[in-house]
Amino acid sequence: MATKSIRVLLVDDHSVVRSGLSAMLSAEDDLELVGGAADGAEAIRLCERARPDVILMDLLMPVMDGVAATRTIHERWPEVRIIILTSFKEREQVDGALEAGAMSYLLKTVSAAELVSAIRGAMAGQSKLSSEATQVLIQEMRNPSARDYDLTAREKEILELMVDGLANTDIAERLGVSPSTAKFHVSNILSKLGVTSRTEAVAMALKQKLVK
Repeated sequence: MATKSIRVLLVDDHSVVRSGLSAMLSAEDDLELVGGAADGAEAIRLCERARPDVILMDLLMPVMDGVAATRTIHERWPEVRIIILTSFKEREQVDGALEAGAMSYLLKTVSAAELVSAIRGAMAGQSKLSSEATQVLIQEMRNPSARDYDLTAREKEILELMVDGLANTDIAERLGVSPSTAKFHVSNILSKLGVTSRTEAVAMALKQKLVK
C-alpha cells in the first residue's frame, strides 16, 4: 500500500525561493507541492482550496506578513502544520511566530535534508527549531522581563496606572488626556498583551515584570 503524500504549500514573496523549494520537494516521493503564494493573504486563499498538510511560511511579505497569516490559518485550520522558514532570528519574530501557532521555526540557511526532515516531523507532531531560535527562547526563559510586548513608553505608563487600580477616567485625569484617548491606549495594551480584560492585563504585567 502506497504511503499518502504530504501536501505542502510554499509561501514566500520571492519567486526564486519558491522555485528552489519546489525543486527540492519534487525530489522527494512522499512530498507533493499543492501551491505557491507570494503573500499571507494569498496563502489563506490557497489553504482554503488546496488544504495542505504542511505550509512553509516566510515572515516578511507584502499585503499580509507571515505571523498574521499563520495566526489566521492556525485558527481556521488547526490541523495544518506551519513551518516558519525565514532569514530573521530576532526574539520578536520567533515569539510572534510561535505564539501565532507555528509548529517549527527554521532559518533559510537550513539544508535540504534538514528541511525535508522537518516537514516529515511536522506530520508526526514534532517541532523543530533552528539553533538560533532555541537560543532566543533560552535567553527569554532566563530573563522573562526582557520582553516588553512592543509597548510604547506611554502604554507602559498607563499599564502602571492600571496596576495601581485606576479606571480609564482616572487615568485620563492623571495624564491630562481625554477619556476616549485613555480608552484607546488601554485597548491597545490589551491587544498587544493578547488578553481580553484589565484584570488579565494587570496579572500579566506583574507576572512578566512589565511595570516597576
